[in-house]
Amino acid sequence: DTFIIRDFIAEYLEGRTPNPCVRCNQFIKYGTLYAKVKALGADYLATGHYAQVERDADSGRYLLKKAVDRNKDQSYFLYGIKKEQLPFLLFPLGGLTKAQVRDTARAHDLFVSDKQESQDICFVPEAGYKDFIRQRAGADVFIEGDFIDENGKVVGRHKGLLNYTIGQRDKLGIALGRRVYVNKIDKATNTVHVGPKDHLLSDGLWAKQVNFLTEKPEETIEVTARIRYNAREIKASLTCEKGRVQVLFDEPQMSVTPGQSVVFYHGDTVLGGGIIQEAIKKTNSM
Repeated sequence: DTFIIRDFIAEYLEGRTPNPCVRCNQFIKYGTLYAKVKALGADYLATGHYAQVERDADSGRYLLKKAVDRNKDQSYFLYGIKKEQLPFLLFPLGGLTKAQVRDTARAHDLFVSDKQESQDICFVPEAGYKDFIRQRAGADVFIEGDFIDENGKVVGRHKGLLNYTIGQRDKLGIALGRRVYVNKIDKATNTVHVGPKDHLLSDGLWAKQVNFLTEKPEETIEVTARIRYNAREIKASLTCEKGRVQVLFDEPQMSVTPGQSVVFYHGDTVLGGGIIQEAIKKTNSM
């Protein structure tokens, strides 16, 4: 198995929910592939991501920008690129809408012009990620443990941490006479904590493995942040500490999920991003 798959499995085993597309871009497309392209003497690496690279007229620096088609923008997945690589990357689709791309493909009789879009992880078969992990790591990694409610009471048995993610409500297998959601997965105690929806609120987060595509800020700055690919951007303040960053939201946010990426923006520009390590909960803290 590749590093991407090993990391994917390892993150789930630690009770986190990874985003393998981020890792693939960082280590495969703009790691191994980029190195090969440069070794062959090519001037640029072009990929089909919906994003843009622009040269700032004032500073002369190259910046990663959102795509024109905001519904298809993939800049979130690209924050792990090294900023030194930006001058040598091309994103031909970044200035087009998805409809324009399909029209162009159709005009050239390309069979993919009407191909159905997929949101699935490319290396996970239809059976799903749980079976995928079971086949590689063994069934014994699905260790049962306790469900704990907001009062610290044991309310049932879970079927292994890998079966759950933050915000999950369905398929918990417990009946409490009210709706409860997964709000914490604790690897150290092998427990899944559940509670009412407002216990999913977080005031911020800590992130590690941070990569900046612009200059690393020396002081606290205002940004907009996206805590998962399909989430809206939210206003926040960002403070860098040694080896990690703190992001505090202007308004509490739902379902901050360790293992997912948080990406920082200033307008259309990607400042950087990192892997969420833990939520900061002052509101209804456990």
